[in-house]
Amino acid sequence: MPHLPVIVGMGGVNPAGRTSGHQAFRRTVLDALPDDDQARTLLGLAAMMRLAVCQEDDAWHDAEGRPLDAAGIVEQTHQQVLDHTLVRRIEDPRFNAEGLPANRKASLALDTPLTFRIRRRQLPDDLPPTWQVRELDRQSVEVTVPTGTMEVMLPETRPAQVRAAGQLPSGFEPNRLYRSVHHPRGLSMTVFASSDCLGDSGLEWDGLRDRLDPDEVAVYAGNSIGQLDDEGWGGLLKSFVSGKRATSKQMPLGYGQMPADFINAYVLGSVGGTGAALGACASFLYNLRLGVDDIRAGRSRVVLVGTADAPITPEVIEGFRTMGALADDDSLKALDALELLTDADYQRACRPFARNCGFTMGESSQFIMLMDDALALEIGAEILGSVPGVFVNADGWKRSISAPGIGNYITLAKAAALVRDMLGEKALRERTFLHAHGTSTPKNRITESHVFDQVARAHDIRAWPVVAVKAYVGHSQGSAAGDQLTSALGSFAHGLLPGIFTLDAVADDVHAERLKLFRDPLPFTADAAFINAKGFGGNNATGVVLSPAVTERLMVQRHGETAVTAWQTRREATREAAAAYHRAADRGHFEARYRFGEGVLEGPELDVGREAIRIPGYAREVSLAVDNPFGRLDEGET
Repeated sequence: MPHLPVIVGMGGVNPAGRTSGHQAFRRTVLDALPDDDQARTLLGLAAMMRLAVCQEDDAWHDAEGRPLDAAGIVEQTHQQVLDHTLVRRIEDPRFNAEGLPANRKASLALDTPLTFRIRRRQLPDDLPPTWQVRELDRQSVEVTVPTGTMEVMLPETRPAQVRAAGQLPSGFEPNRLYRSVHHPRGLSMTVFASSDCLGDSGLEWDGLRDRLDPDEVAVYAGNSIGQLDDEGWGGLLKSFVSGKRATSKQMPLGYGQMPADFINAYVLGSVGGTGAALGACASFLYNLRLGVDDIRAGRSRVVLVGTADAPITPEVIEGFRTMGALADDDSLKALDALELLTDADYQRACRPFARNCGFTMGESSQFIMLMDDALALEIGAEILGSVPGVFVNADGWKRSISAPGIGNYITLAKAAALVRDMLGEKALRERTFLHAHGTSTPKNRITESHVFDQVARAHDIRAWPVVAVKAYVGHSQGSAAGDQLTSALGSFAHGLLPGIFTLDAVADDVHAERLKLFRDPLPFTADAAFINAKGFGGNNATGVVLSPAVTERLMVQRHGETAVTAWQTRREATREAAAAYHRAADRGHFEARYRFGEGVLEGPELDVGREAIRIPGYAREVSLAVDNPFGRLDEGET
């Protein structure tokens, strides 16, 4: 019997806040929550944003150190939390008054010789033959350039044409939580997100690892475009033209699979399966499929799946802008007939399925822990949901490599067929919802809604609820489906679907006849959610996520009532541990798991046998029993 992949923990951070304990989800449905949940969400975000500090004795102080009770902190920071989370004006000063640093190529016509002084070490190694250099002292020289033409680069600043993005909550810097030494932002987010996932699970990792063959743990994590900030490939690629030195870390830390490598080396100490599947905006679902396939086939019993994308850099944003993909300032002004954009206008920049003009960049890191259902029962793990399948299809022949195609019809149709076969026609029609890719481009609103419409017609679905969380957090590239999946888990827990709050009216060209598009949070009891992704290049994926209630019913069917009852008893301790972690995190007390240089092994320490390899520090050996489905030749035949 194939194993059912269940979700036993989630962690991460995006513009709405921390993933664990559904904090980020609660920020997207804040006004629909009971007063206590609203206060808890705002207080936790204030602590995360360093607007307040909670001491070990649970005494709160504001940012200036003045004592205040929790209610006072919420009242004092309420508006600041709202204004500095979700999509908003980019807070990097380079995108505003300071301007984006740049250089302009120019030719200087010198009518008379040009003489200047310069430090010796700043002088180019390969000088033009016409330059005359006179030594002044040990540090300085004087250079004379004769008349003629001189090619130079003149420094300048350019006004940013895109000023809105979904940024992490202001004041939260993941690299402050551990000994980060020039780590790219995406990797610092990875360390935090994977640690948050472990804490959310309520499971003690070292104890869990000791129960398993080391080869029964896997990590599939990456991103869509690597680490392109100055600490990664971004700094490396512009080092020559910027006059800065490349560092020994920029090349290796820029790779797209580096989130998985960091987790193996510094968070889990895993020697099991690893890798990253890069599929543009569908990258999270590509990695999820690897994990689901491993669990279903029995190759792995625990898999950490995730992505981390930090693309809010001048160069990346300019690249997408020149494609015509982003909502730039001029387009937003034209859309609403405005002369000037305010902070409130930037907060409404992303408008899925409404009249829109392009997507809004976001940053995010999202991780989930998958486990086979038998192990989850055995150890008393909390079950947040399950993933029975992820479907991936390409677009076939295309004109434009970045334009949508036909693959998404196949992925969503397969996903709907799986839910119909597992839960029945009535559940598919009445108790499922769609987490749209919903990028906020005119092309996406037409093409994705047509996919939804066609699959809805095939199954006679009359009013399929559609969620589009990019309205809140922007488009985090390869992590986008992670934002969607963790939001879906929040909907299962709270019985609410986030509305598209920027949806003043559905655009006329949206195929909305069989869709339910709504502005305010919608109470909804769901059995399953469809996580949809449409990526550049024809990278389409749709994942099926089943609710905890449905997953529990499946486990009763698969393992029996007695086993499930025993699991529910064991689960109480796990819930208590998870709740303790959430309480600490809500107070701003984060403990990133980062174990640099611990337990390093290079090979000679291993005990290598015919049937197993024993690794010092690991409780169980690595079995060398392999599956051979191809048969065996007699020795005389070889």
